Amino acid sequence: MSRSSSPAGVSRPLPLPPGFLIGAATAAYQIEGAVAEGGRTPSTWDEFTARPGTILDGSDGSVATDHYHRFREDVALMRELGLDVYRFSISWTRLVRPDGTPNPEGVAFYDALIDELLAAGIRPMATLFHWDTPLDLERRGGWRRRATATRFAEFARIAGEAFGDRVDAWVTINEACTVTLEGYGLDVHAPGIASELAIPIVARHLLLAHGLAVQALREVPVAGRIGITNVHTVSVPATDSPKDAAYADLFDFLHNRLYADPVLLGRNPTPPRGVGPLGAALGILSRSSARDRALMAQPLDFYGLNYYFPSRIAAGPPPPGTGNPDGVSEAMDRAPFHLQDWPEFEQTGFGWPIAPEYLGVVLENLAERYPALPPVIITEGGASFDDTLDDQRRIDYLRRHIEVAAADPRVQGYLVWSLLDNFEWAAGYTQRFGLVRVDYTTLERTPKASYHWLRGMLSSRSSV
Repeated sequence: MSRSSSPAGVSRPLPLPPGFLIGAATAAYQIEGAVAEGGRTPSTWDEFTARPGTILDGSDGSVATDHYHRFREDVALMRELGLDVYRFSISWTRLVRPDGTPNPEGVAFYDALIDELLAAGIRPMATLFHWDTPLDLERRGGWRRRATATRFAEFARIAGEAFGDRVDAWVTINEACTVTLEGYGLDVHAPGIASELAIPIVARHLLLAHGLAVQALREVPVAGRIGITNVHTVSVPATDSPKDAAYADLFDFLHNRLYADPVLLGRNPTPPRGVGPLGAALGILSRSSARDRALMAQPLDFYGLNYYFPSRIAAGPPPPGTGNPDGVSEAMDRAPFHLQDWPEFEQTGFGWPIAPEYLGVVLENLAERYPALPPVIITEGGASFDDTLDDQRRIDYLRRHIEVAAADPRVQGYLVWSLLDNFEWAAGYTQRFGLVRVDYTTLERTPKASYHWLRGMLSSRSSV
């Protein structure tokens, strides 16, 4: 374990309310590696990254940061940092065999990780689905089939029975909208499908999977709280033209309301009109039965919010090859609308606008739309910047975003994306989000200035 030479960036503490949690987040495929070890079977991301041209630098997660072998080193970094919470994901293909039975080696790995976290005084938050669908299920239709939701509930029950006595909080699904749009609508993420018609079907089955998983966890029963996480944005028309306004409304629907309305209101969101074939295809959502709506609206203990940036929407396809922050594809080039830049804001390494004030707008929108909104946890927030240990821009980013989150009484905590530099999906290893730098050749960990700043801030506050 390596250390940088000085705790650069340590400064005045943030005014955090009592009990406000600070943590860090990761995902299994992005950090674990060991894709053929310990009884793990292939996921959609193993297959997707093997296709030429899908990943910007031609890489994959076969080694990633080797967290599977180095998790004790990583937990030691978390302990030294002083984290309250660590959010990780449980790899479906590591925990459960294709025949639906538990994989003992997978159970043993997560047992050891959870016990290590508890020994370090860190609360485990387990995400059940962070995009790594078993490949055998995808070859039978994946999230386009209702049967996958049932299989997911079986996985949730296995995880709950194995770890439910020690996990502090559970997230069922991470960013259903990203899986739906990027994976099945735009061919940017695994499984790499470009189908407008798949969007409403996949969305419905992911939400059913969430509801069934909540039921399974409560039936175990698990001791920890249960929630779901989605990434929310503010959708703003690029101009005052009616077309831009219509597509901004469509993007708000696809990104926000399509998932939150069924979960938090127990009703199907009404698709916007006048936006072409996609708007018509979304009408399939209105055919959800009362039973399905009740499943999707299972009571929650918290609502997980991932926030990164606001979205400026313009009608018409993007300039050829420009894509969006997540990647490029032919399907994206044919899309009827695109995201435009925000020249008034600084940008991250990914080209994302840095706009903490819009986190406040997202929180206000959620509270206005959903009067019975459960307590909110910011389950991801962070930024990629240049490969440097002196990451003062990340310190500024985190300070400004945590200040907004901590000022809202509905918010119970903020989890930084990410603990480690890692495999960043379609961008491969070209974007670094970590508080800790990872040398992808030697796998050496080196805390950055932002790590030292956060450690100083956490050590100076009152106990949570």
